[in-house]
Amino acid sequence: MLKLINSIVERAKADRQRIVLPEGTEERTLKAANQILTDEVADLILLGNPQEIQDAATKWGLGNIKKATIIDPTNHPKKAEYAQLLFDLRKAKGMTEEQAATLVENPLYLGCLIIKAGDADGQLAGAQNTTGDVLRPALQIIKTVPGITVVSGAMLLLTHAPEFGQNGILVMGDVAVTPDPTAEQLAQIAVCTAQTAKAVVGIEDPQVALLSFSTKGSAKSPAVDKVIEAVKIAKELDPTLSLDGELQADAALVPEIGASKAPGSTVAGHANVLIVPNLEVGNISYKLVQRLGHADAVGPILQGIARPVNDLSRGCSIEDVYRMIAITANQAIAAKKQN
Repeated sequence: MLKLINSIVERAKADRQRIVLPEGTEERTLKAANQILTDEVADLILLGNPQEIQDAATKWGLGNIKKATIIDPTNHPKKAEYAQLLFDLRKAKGMTEEQAATLVENPLYLGCLIIKAGDADGQLAGAQNTTGDVLRPALQIIKTVPGITVVSGAMLLLTHAPEFGQNGILVMGDVAVTPDPTAEQLAQIAVCTAQTAKAVVGIEDPQVALLSFSTKGSAKSPAVDKVIEAVKIAKELDPTLSLDGELQADAALVPEIGASKAPGSTVAGHANVLIVPNLEVGNISYKLVQRLGHADAVGPILQGIARPVNDLSRGCSIEDVYRMIAITANQAIAAKKQN
């Protein structure tokens, strides 16, 4: 785990990105931000009342918070510019100029507008706000990657079984957002999760398995048909991707079983990216691996948004915030390379 996190941090340091933290007065966020600035992992933009931020930094001995850019959502030089941008983006949906002028003071909206205007590269929130509140402005303002219509969440599973995945590391999606994806959405989730594996874990050649209770026709069901259709669509979306399905979990992970159940498949037995058929399976699976297998689960990492916007658990630790800032920076680096 430490090796992977260190590599994520080092990649972020090598190409520093501008990350917005809308919850700029929240204690864990500020303490993680101070360490990020100390380690020079990213350039940070804190949103909140400047005096409150400075008072909190003094109280907690956070001497490097002064290195951050601090923006007061209610009073800053680009407020009118960002309000106009929001109005232009949302007027077709019925937003008035007055509504835009009010919403631009909401830090979650302001952060996304800063990114949309090209003044920042990514955002992290959720220590104080719900997932819905974090995602709503991101989808309204930044929107999804061209060709992608669904937002999903990937989980990094850092296991103690180096024979599986990439030295014991696997990436699983979707574990966070879409309860019952269609075949088209499942295909998009597969492509996005492979991109997350590249951008965050550094897996150069993701081996993507779309999981099922069936392997290559061993069972018949509409649920199996959905996975088979998703495989076809995913291969059309990204013909360069090493991807296969439908595969049972053991066929995806164990070389001997993969060779027996799916002969001729280059992915079977060697998967390092696992795509589950729905959110129910994803949530149950990663928590079982985490608790029974004592794996470290890092995430969820949101994917499918045109610029990275990540969501924290409200029970997050300072370390969680630090890691997710570095992960968001890695996603931002990858997003720039794709454009």
